[in-house]
Amino acid sequence: MQAQRLMFLRRFATLKPFPRPRFFSSHDIANTIAELNQEMEFVFGAPPPSSLAGSSDSPTPDQEPHLVTNGVNPERAPPSGLTHVDGKGEARMVDISSKEITKRVALASCKVVLGQKVFDLVSANQMEKGDVLGVAKIAGVCAAKQTSNLIPLCHNINLSHVYVDLALNPRDFSIEVRGEAASTGRTGVEMEALSAVTVAGLTVYDMCKAASKDIVITDVRLEQKSGGKSGDWSR
Repeated sequence: MQAQRLMFLRRFATLKPFPRPRFFSSHDIANTIAELNQEMEFVFGAPPPSSLAGSSDSPTPDQEPHLVTNGVNPERAPPSGLTHVDGKGEARMVDISSKEITKRVALASCKVVLGQKVFDLVSANQMEKGDVLGVAKIAGVCAAKQTSNLIPLCHNINLSHVYVDLALNPRDFSIEVRGEAASTGRTGVEMEALSAVTVAGLTVYDMCKAASKDIVITDVRLEQKSGGKSGDWSR
């Protein structure tokens, strides 16, 4: 077997370069490849890799894999209801220019569970940073107006009204946060209401974290909305 391999290598070592370009027909190339394949199989005892078997094994255009972007076939339509996803599975901002202008209102809520120690301090307005409820209320209003800067695909909405309210609940030593946003336009204000209560809750945590790290912000949710194509909705 060693002698056969040496003979195969010597054959290629004695090949001389062509003095000038030489053109081969497809028939000559196919015959040459076939002869080399037979010699390689004879010398090494195994057929050559399929990639050397010739151009006949190359995939046809119909067999070539389709491009997939982010796991989604570009030709596939977006799932029903996911308006922020296009046909290629990529994020997009929805075009609302054709939507009807209507009055839109949304109400959201969340709860901040303080624990008895922090609850008593907030109730007595004795937190070191100051008025927890007052600062959180203003933070919620500001957040509603900055929603499109916080959430990339939200539209910049001209809000006509934002209201945030925080109420102490002694039953579970929590603060119940409610936020309302309103506008007259082509898209809803649910995200504005949700942003308001979320940032208000975060502000409560910031104002109180020196007294306790065990504060929990929970139950952030939309309570109801009105206006727009989908009409009224209530939890």
